[in-house]
Amino acid sequence: MPTYLPFVVTAATLALNASTHGTPAAVVVNRAAGSTLVLPAAYGSGAEFDIMVGTTITSNNLIIQVANSSDVMTGNCVMLQDAGDTVAGFETAADTDTITMNGSTKGGIRGDRILLKDIANNTWQVQIIAAGTGTEVTPFSATV
Repeated sequence: MPTYLPFVVTAATLALNASTHGTPAAVVVNRAAGSTLVLPAAYGSGAEFDIMVGTTITSNNLIIQVANSSDVMTGNCVMLQDAGDTVAGFETAADTDTITMNGSTKGGIRGDRILLKDIANNTWQVQIIAAGTGTEVTPFSATV
């Protein structure tokens, strides 16, 4: 059985591609100053990206965004709250195209995981399991 080593991100930006960064390999973001990861255009290829936060974001943001203004994300984020045994849940909106994690209220804490799959033309499916601090808020927005 082949061994798949994770792709470690320490750069400010990275254009993801399925052959280098797609599953079964994982993408581990080890940059406390954040990174911007850009997905390839969605066309229903089935490509998957398994992104993990290896180093908590302490400045700037971890941003994951679609490649163009036609693509959107659909899915949800389950965020574990630091103020007790509670969980916050966030859904994407119809125009969601960006995930922003700040190392605090929007996730981006070591151990967070973002799963993305190209499920249809112009559509990425997203699932996030994250931890948050303070008053947790959605990591989803429409900015592309």
